[in-house]
Amino acid sequence: MSGAPGPTRLSKHRRLSHLSPLSRNKDFNVFWLGQALSVIGGSISLFALPLLVLDATGSLARMGLITAVAAVSAVGTGLFAGHVVDRVGRRRLMIVCDLSRALLLGAVPFLWLAGPRIWLLFLLTAVVGVLRTLFDVAYVTAVPHLVPAEDLTAANGRLMSTFAVGTLVGPVAAGAIATWVGPDWALGLDGATFLVSAASLRWVRLPPRPAPDGAGEERLPGGGARKAREMFLVGFRFLWSHELLRPLTVLLTLLTFVTIGATDLLIFRVRRDLDQSAATLGYVVAVSGLGTLVGALCAGRLRRLLGFGACWLGSVALVGLAVAGIGVSRDVPTIAALAAVFMFGLTVAGVCSMTLRQEVTPDPLLGRVTSVFWTVHNASGPVGAAVLTRLAQTHGVPAISLATGAFCLLLVCAGLFTPLRAGRTGRPKEPVTGSPGRGPAGGLPRRTRPGRRR
Repeated sequence: MSGAPGPTRLSKHRRLSHLSPLSRNKDFNVFWLGQALSVIGGSISLFALPLLVLDATGSLARMGLITAVAAVSAVGTGLFAGHVVDRVGRRRLMIVCDLSRALLLGAVPFLWLAGPRIWLLFLLTAVVGVLRTLFDVAYVTAVPHLVPAEDLTAANGRLMSTFAVGTLVGPVAAGAIATWVGPDWALGLDGATFLVSAASLRWVRLPPRPAPDGAGEERLPGGGARKAREMFLVGFRFLWSHELLRPLTVLLTLLTFVTIGATDLLIFRVRRDLDQSAATLGYVVAVSGLGTLVGALCAGRLRRLLGFGACWLGSVALVGLAVAGIGVSRDVPTIAALAAVFMFGLTVAGVCSMTLRQEVTPDPLLGRVTSVFWTVHNASGPVGAAVLTRLAQTHGVPAISLATGAFCLLLVCAGLFTPLRAGRTGRPKEPVTGSPGRGPAGGLPRRTRPGRRR
């Protein structure tokens, strides 16, 4: 019959109808696959850079200093990254960051042919840290433009699952490459992955930046440094005036303070307290990575089922129970399972908090709010790690792990007395404090669908 669909077209239509909306989203899938390879490359560098420093100097102190430089550059960049992201094209900025990192990391093995240059690694770490923070802020603000609002949590979960796979594959690949040709070439391979990421971004459609329309874009007197500072304060004021983001930021800052050092407690517990080999420790870390993967895949469904408040607070409770159990258990398989629970809780909480921030923040402010959010709560991590490890050295890992677990449960109890407890969708039911004619906290009206503004 004329006009009737043939069996081939009909079967193709049926196959497509069974795909999830994310699977049919070409822009998101190109973005996702490009970042998947980049994440693996980043995990390679995370393992290869300390190896390169250790091979060249034999000094644990130098390794720690490299880590400190990376942390300081990330926190410092957070003071202006949001302002940059909210003022320029996101795709162009991400491509520039990728190409710059490809050039810097790709040059390491060739520069290393003339002999180790430790000062070069410090400079490289600082510059790459700045580029990474700029890229990451732009990356988070781009995702809501690639998927509809109802798919945002699932999209973040898929991206987080890619990170989990990268953390499992990257160190293994880095170890093999470092053994065969040296850690400098492992860094060079990471540079090549950034070229792939930049190429993939060329095929991703993102809407152009909207013209400034008043959301924190007031004309400010003074030079660039003062303007960047004022723009940071714009993001902070929105964050602090929002009824959900304010308690979330406070609780997450306190959680970061006690959880960054939890990995060090795990390593010390397995290696020193239980006198296990490095291979056994690697097994424990690999199992914990599975917790990250499962958490990323389940986060969207759990949030839809339980709502934001129950999902986030329940995840923090799991983190606390896992930390306490790791500190008192003497059975390695049990510790590995608890490490997986710990990473599962952190991952679910992370996906939920990132999605909430994307949902409730007006697009013109999203870069600054993301930058402020990361800067505030990440700044507590290095301090917390130093305090936790020092206390554990004095009082023992079991006692400090139990105290850390109890602190996490106190954070859950505190969260029950905030608006977070009632958040089923993660969206405030009514506007909170702000200017007349604007959305929550004086921002622009929230968009009903990412990428489509009212």
